[in-house]
Amino acid sequence: MIMEEVKINAQSFQKVTSDQSADQEKISAPSLTFVQDAIRRLCHNKVAVVAFIVLVIMGVLAFLAPVIAPHNPNAQNPDYANLPPRIANSNIPGFRGKIKNAAGVVVDPYKANNVPKNRTYILGTDYLGRDLFSRILYGTRLSLIIAFIAALVDLIIGLPYGIISGWKGGSVDLVMQRIIEIISSVPNLIVAILLLLVLKPGLQSIILAIAFSSWVTMARLIRAQTLKLKEQEYVLASITIGETPLRIARKHLIPNLSSTIIIQTMFSIPSAIFFEAFLSFIGIGIPAPNASLGTLLSDGQKAFRFLPYQMWYPALVLCILMISFNFFADGLRDAFDPKSE
Repeated sequence: MIMEEVKINAQSFQKVTSDQSADQEKISAPSLTFVQDAIRRLCHNKVAVVAFIVLVIMGVLAFLAPVIAPHNPNAQNPDYANLPPRIANSNIPGFRGKIKNAAGVVVDPYKANNVPKNRTYILGTDYLGRDLFSRILYGTRLSLIIAFIAALVDLIIGLPYGIISGWKGGSVDLVMQRIIEIISSVPNLIVAILLLLVLKPGLQSIILAIAFSSWVTMARLIRAQTLKLKEQEYVLASITIGETPLRIARKHLIPNLSSTIIIQTMFSIPSAIFFEAFLSFIGIGIPAPNASLGTLLSDGQKAFRFLPYQMWYPALVLCILMISFNFFADGLRDAFDPKSE
């Protein structure tokens, strides 16, 4: 079978207009910076977004405690001691102002103590008649303050320490890493107890105990990344043209270390919250009458058998804080370092 001869002439071609040429060269995807791309990936992580919203809500409520707290958190009223949670005109189980006594009989402590009907305690009162809801708000604020101070210490000490150690290398790096190993070998609890011999129990001693060794992990991570970055071509080029180490760190190292800094900072916050709660729980943290999540847990566990709500609510707030910070930190890690997924 003989194939027909195909002739190509001027009509076989179609002239391309300038508009069609521009469409072919157009990039359909938007141009994004590293931070914008990380935020986009973070927004696609629904768990991290929900955790962030929860943290924002809890943070706003905690730092607005002086405004929204219904009662003075340290005001004692023995006549209203151990009142169960009650919301006015509510039929929600657990918030009706009634509780079972030791004999298993449902009683109404509000009526027994002649509490006015217009006076309610959303989460009940403790053994001294202090409003538990107000104390949880103030306790959460104090725990968050300690956590954010610990994160700030990570940045102030751990960041420059890690950069200097990784940049200098050699004997300087060797000595600085041995110092880190010595600090890491001393438990934080021992440091906190030793500080109590010099300082009074309180916010200052807890912050110093956290600051003593909380920056070590940050310093190690920054050092490891600095060792890699200082061998990159753009850093070597900066050294060649005579840039100072400080300027190189500011222009090249810190921007490229931003993901590590943000992620480690977010992971250090829940660790500090738990450490403060642990110290206060065992009685060497925040002194009375100030409230923190640890002191509330310590007070609540003493009457947990008959008044479980006094421990349930502080424990629930602590769990939500820890879980939310960890989920949000995981989302940040996946957003800034997609290879870790």
